[in-house]
Parts: sequence; C-alpha cells; structure tokens
Amino acid sequence: MSPRSLFTCFMLMSTLIAAASASAQDWPKQRPIHLVVAFGPGATTDTVARLVAPKLQEALGQSVVVENKTGAGGNVGAQQVKRADPDGYTLLVTSVAFAVNPSLYENAGYDPFKDFAPVILGPSTPNIITVNPAVPAKNLKELIELAKKDKLSYASSGIGTTTHLSMERIKTITGADITHVPYQPAQAVGAAVAGHTQISSTSMPPAVPHVKAGRVRALAVTSAKRSPALPDVPTVNEQGFSGFGDLTWVGVFAPAGMPQDLVNRIDMEVGRALAAPDVRERLAGVGLDWKANTPGEFAAFLRDEVKKWAQAVKDSGAKAD
Repeated sequence: MSPRSLFTCFMLMSTLIAAASASAQDWPKQRPIHLVVAFGPGATTDTVARLVAPKLQEALGQSVVVENKTGAGGNVGAQQVKRADPDGYTLLVTSVAFAVNPSLYENAGYDPFKDFAPVILGPSTPNIITVNPAVPAKNLKELIELAKKDKLSYASSGIGTTTHLSMERIKTITGADITHVPYQPAQAVGAAVAGHTQISSTSMPPAVPHVKAGRVRALAVTSAKRSPALPDVPTVNEQGFSGFGDLTWVGVFAPAGMPQDLVNRIDMEVGRALAAPDVRERLAGVGLDWKANTPGEFAAFLRDEVKKWAQAVKDSGAKAD
C-alpha cells in the first residue's frame, strides 16, 4: 500500500473514531429519548421503564418518553426499534420474551443477535403461581391432585412466555391436564382474582399486591430461592420438583450499529437509575432484583437464554403461529 493510501486510511479511521466519540458526547442533546416498551401498561417491563424514565430525565436534562408498543408477544415493539437509527434516541425495553420468540414464532421479525445491541440487563423476578381464594389447594401438590379430579384452567402472561412454559413443565412432569388461557401480562393475575380461571402463572410484580391483599393465594415461585418480597411462599423445587430456576427479566436494547461508547454511556446511565435507593426499594417491593452488569455480560447472558428457551419451546411443543 502506498504512503498516500495509508494516509487516506488513517484519516478515514480517525474520522470514524471522532464521530463515534462525538455521538456519546452529544447524546442526548438533540431531542427526547423514547423508551419503547414491548408490552402494555402494568406489565413488568412497563413498571421498570416508568421507574427509570424520570431518573434518566433528571440526570440527562432531556425528556424521556415511555411508549407502549404492544403486539405479537413483544415482537411489534422489537421490530419498531430494529428499524430505528442507532443514535441512542430509540431504545427497546422488553422481557425474556425477546429470547424466547425467535424459537416460538415461525418469523419473529428480528434476529436477537444481528439486529440489536444489548445495552443492560435490568431487574429479574421469579414467576409465581397463584390461585383464587375459593380454590381449596394450599400448596402445589394439592393443586395437582385437584387438577386430576376437576377441570381447571390457568392464565399466563401469553403463549411462549416463561410464565406459560414454567406451568407447562409442571403439567408435563405431573401429567395434570390444566387448560391454558393466555392473557396480556398485566391482566393475567386478574383472571384468577375474578375467577375467570382458577389459577394464574405470572411474573411477580402484577401479582404481589393481589397476594398481599388476599385476592389470590400464592402457592409457589419458580426461582431457585424464595423471593424476599414474599418469603413465606415456597419454591417449586421445595415442593417435590427439581431443576426450576425460571425468571422473567427485563432488558434494554439498542438498534444494531450503535457506537460502543454510546452503548456504554447508556448502560452507565440506566445502571445509575436502577441503583437509586428509591428505585431499588420500589423494585424489591414487587419482587424485582437487579445487579449491575456490562453490555458484554448481558450479551453472554442473552446467548445462554436464547439456547435455554429454544430447548424449552421444543420440549413443550409451544407455537405462537
């Protein structure tokens, strides 16, 4: 390569590096930031986004808009952000469904690795199995015995969600025939409260207030350990099962192609918001737990989750279309 060609390459690289640095320095001065939540109001993802948004707005001096973009189990919101410019002004706030849907749907409309940059892994929560107070079962074993005698149904947060797959795993192990009725995440526990279904399998945040108020009875959580939010509720593993460690998590993603320094900046800002004492207290109160992590750690976690849930979808035979 000639000296002139080398000089041209050097100048081009310098320009690209300078542009990337400028993107992080200038963000978010230009316009409001949009947090596209892939599920409706009241869902765990929505709860987290609405706790983080005002903290970001205060720290950055820029408006932060929470936009619920529902549909197809989170796919509609993901597709919208996939098409956005990778400039930090449009971010996806979604759940573990992001890792499940590429296996669950014939065409989810996105590739979890090629179309997005993982920014930060947000809070996670166990799934929780609750029943209407009229149901006589006081634990999971009694519920399974009842299901083998009577026709029961359960509401989940949607086809292919971890709340659905966790319950299907229990059904497969026990041979119980319990009819699945999918709901939107925020409405699933309400089905058991109203008696439309006898059982609900949901993430903890929508369920905890109803459990504490006595509107539903909690029978089990699907995590490996009990939740501090409801310490008297045993795990599935404690009740004669094994291998359960199912969580619903929230993650923040950016469109692919975002400069790494900008990814790191957003990771830092969202992490600060999640670490705020009042936010941590609110999260803990509904069973959500968060630990600081880097974009690289989130990317590695995501690879494991996609593999894990692909196997779960295959084993359950679940399909969304």
